[in-house]
Order: sequence, then C-alpha cells, then structure tokens
Amino acid sequence: MQNRNKNRIEKRKSQHISITLRKNVNFRKKSAGFEFYDFDHNALPEINENEINTEVIFLNKKLNLPFMISGMTGGFSKAEDINRNLAILCEEKQIAMGVGSQRQTLDSNDFIHTFKVVRKFAPTIPVIGNIGAVEIAQLKSESPIQKLIEMIKADAIAIHLNPLQEFLQPEGNTNFKGVQKGIELLVKKLDVPVIVKEVGSGISYNVAKRLFDSGVKIIDTAGAGGTSWAGIEILRRNDNSLANAFWDWGIPTTESILNIKKVSHKIFIIASGGIRSGIDMAKSIALGASLTAAAAPMIKALNSGGVKSLVQLLQLWETELRGVMFLIGAKNIQELKKVELKKSSHYEE
Repeated sequence: MQNRNKNRIEKRKSQHISITLRKNVNFRKKSAGFEFYDFDHNALPEINENEINTEVIFLNKKLNLPFMISGMTGGFSKAEDINRNLAILCEEKQIAMGVGSQRQTLDSNDFIHTFKVVRKFAPTIPVIGNIGAVEIAQLKSESPIQKLIEMIKADAIAIHLNPLQEFLQPEGNTNFKGVQKGIELLVKKLDVPVIVKEVGSGISYNVAKRLFDSGVKIIDTAGAGGTSWAGIEILRRNDNSLANAFWDWGIPTTESILNIKKVSHKIFIIASGGIRSGIDMAKSIALGASLTAAAAPMIKALNSGGVKSLVQLLQLWETELRGVMFLIGAKNIQELKKVELKKSSHYEE
C-alpha cells in the first residue's frame, strides 16, 4: 500500500511539470491585475542608471534582485536535474529559491536527493522548504517539519494553502480542519520563519488577518492570473466538466497584495502569481510587496533552452526592473516602494 501511494505521488508530481510544459494552463479570463496600474513617467529622474541598486534583504541574507524562483518541483526522477540547474543559477545570481512540496519525504527516503541537491549547489542563498496545509492539520509536534527543514538546511518553511487544488485533484484531501492550529504550532515551535502561501488562488483580507493573528509574518500571495493549478488538475482528470466553474477561480495577485497590506505593514509580502516581467516586479513592489516570485516561466525557459535561456530571461527581467526604476527616478528598492501607482485607463471600478 505504501509503495502504491509513493508511486502515485511521484506520478502526480511528474504530471504537474509535464502538463505545465506541454499545455496552456494560464488563467483564461482573469489576469493578475498589473495592467490596471501605471507608473507616472519622470522625465527628470536626476539619477544615474548605472548607480541603481536592486539589492534587498530576505531572511537576513542579501539578494541581488527582489526575486525568488518559487517552489514547484521535487519528488520524482527528473526533479533532481531541474533543481540542480535552478540552484546553480540562483546561487550565481544571488536570488532566493523555494523547493516543491516535500510531502513524499515524510514517508519515504527515495526522493530526498531531489531536494538535497538544492543546498549542495546553493550554499549561501535563502532556500525555502515546502509542505502542504493538510499535512500540518493534525500535527502534534513540530518534529516532522523540522526534519524537512534540516533536509535542505532551509532558511524558512512555506506552508501552501491549496483547497481548490485538493478539491479538483483526483486523489485530493479536502479535510482542512485544524490547518490554522497547525500553523500556530509551527510558528511557535520552529526555529526558522513560517511562510504561508497560496498556489494560484490568492489571499483575502480575512485570511491575511487570521494568519497575522496566528503569528505569521511572511505571506506569499500566489494570486490568480498566472498558472491555473485548477486548470492543471482539471487536465489531469481528463474531465472538462468543472473547467468553466473553477479554471479562473481566485483573487488576482494585485488585489491580494493590497489585501495583505491592509492588515499590517509589518507583514513581509511576497508577490507571486502572474509575474511575467520586470515591470510586473516593479508594480508589485510599488503596491506593497518586498519580494517577487515566479515558477512556471522559469521551468519553461529551462526546458526550452536550458540554463542559457533561463539566464537570458532573468537578465531581461532585471533590465526591465532597472528601466522602470530609472524612468521613475527610484535609485533603490526602498524608493521604489514609496512610489504611488496610478490607475491605468484599463481599470474598471
């Protein structure tokens, strides 16, 4: 029974990557919302573009860019190569990296190496562990999660909230009773920060407040508008009957940022979900995020042209970010955070 369950999880993880690479699983009718905001062009920026500084501090480590490659993979045979390449790049560029769900390693040692490879090739950057909400709902102690942290010498652990994905997943677990209590336990007991994130459906004001009241200080929006995990699971089901109802379900990333920001300025916001350019990164930060993240574009670039394509994509996004900062007169990320965006002509009340 255990081997059958292990093989099922491995197959699911492999399918997630395969479908993401082969199919169009973007949101169909809903966007992340970045097109609804514009920067005021500053024709007199009074800064030297060559002196612009994009560095930020995340988990007490300096990053060259306010960016993280989000956790998406691990736990199947091809994941080791993917994670190795991502780790090498993140270390070289000095950006953060998350791993995919480590759920499998709670029951089996078979794929631990697909996760451990990250810290081996990325010894100095922030590395984020990952576990699902339903796995922490019945926790009696922090010990199982502490093992996941030690496995990759993680700087933090991300708990992904994915009720929509579990609802649509053929083998999903929809018992979410006790998740908030599990989060509170981990916040109190672990010696690294707890990050709570969605997986493509965003964060409401009420959820952000409940998380903050539970002691969570870092929230990742993982908002609607990028990759639809509902879409991925619908394609895995080979049943489109639920596609119209749930493919575009969720709160857009821009709205999620503002929801979290309203709760408390003490929350460190990671903006993810539909980040597809350096301009999206800049708008996220101006809206209230301190870091941005993406997964699918990175995996796709790596798959299509190897590390070279991934490097080119990151360089493009960095150039776009620096371009925005130059054209609004922001010489560092702190100044970018103070810039007020205006509603664009596309915005509808």
